[in-house]
Amino acid sequence: MTRVYNTRKRSLVTGGAGFLGSHLCDRLLDSGAEVLCVDNLFTGTKRNIEHLLGHPRFEFMRHDVTIPLYVEVDEIYNLACPASPIHYQHDPVQTTKTSVHGAINMLGLATRLKCPILQASTSEVYGDALTSPQSEGYWGNVNPIGIRSCYDEGKRCAETLFFDYHRQNGLPIKVVRIFNTYGPRMHPQDGRVVSNFIRQALLDEDITVFGDGSQTRSFCYVDELVDGLIRMMNSAPEIVGPINLGNPHETTMLELADLIVELTGSRSKLIRRALPSDDPVQRCPDIRLAREHLNWNPKVDLTEGVSRTIAYFREIIQEPEPHAVG
Repeated sequence: MTRVYNTRKRSLVTGGAGFLGSHLCDRLLDSGAEVLCVDNLFTGTKRNIEHLLGHPRFEFMRHDVTIPLYVEVDEIYNLACPASPIHYQHDPVQTTKTSVHGAINMLGLATRLKCPILQASTSEVYGDALTSPQSEGYWGNVNPIGIRSCYDEGKRCAETLFFDYHRQNGLPIKVVRIFNTYGPRMHPQDGRVVSNFIRQALLDEDITVFGDGSQTRSFCYVDELVDGLIRMMNSAPEIVGPINLGNPHETTMLELADLIVELTGSRSKLIRRALPSDDPVQRCPDIRLAREHLNWNPKVDLTEGVSRTIAYFREIIQEPEPHAVG
């Protein structure tokens, strides 16, 4: 009798119930993979993955990556970590542990399994950059003791660990630095500028603009960012990164606020608040490496992407917060 083995790829996504992770789970399932979604549901929610819970190739595991994990998979996407200032400053010590201990545990798992592992790093490693656009060769301008440093320095340390595991153990790694990403499934209370502005506009509340509103961000629609993650994972073994993933088109906070007010038809007024400590003045990725090595170049127009995000927020803005997956 011939024994038939399952040759389908099994992908682990840590932080898989979060905004970005849930979209990645969707895409991997669409590609035919089996997906193990791991999340402690600190910022991830049931809403983001409830449409997947009955899928025959999807499995959810409630687990904190600061605790070792013993599973069998073929590849690992390490996305676990609060990514918005409100969430990562809520418990900064735990945020650092998630980035550092989480990286150590996932790298240990990948080493045991001899499988590739992708680290979702961040543009925050560049800090309040003194040069623009930011290229991967820029070492950054980070305040190591500021209120954002739990995230910034945690991610920088995680990158160090990834490259040391690669050099010391020959582990196949992939490191991407993600710039501002937006789209459906953003948490309405995550404190990030797109979700803040949309929520305030839909409720006709005053829209809070920090500083003079001239500071810039570069916004990448979530579907395109996920495409970049998968392209990076499937790139040639010698492509280890770090590689920037983001939309290089800069937008000021005032331009974003005006666009959202126009698209929502809101009666909101703009009010000013002091710029938070260590908040970067300018954030723009140099994506030449992504174009060259991944053939990746985001094209979704900000107006189109924000319109899709507004449609999602209209559906969920009045809904009660869902219960956690138990």
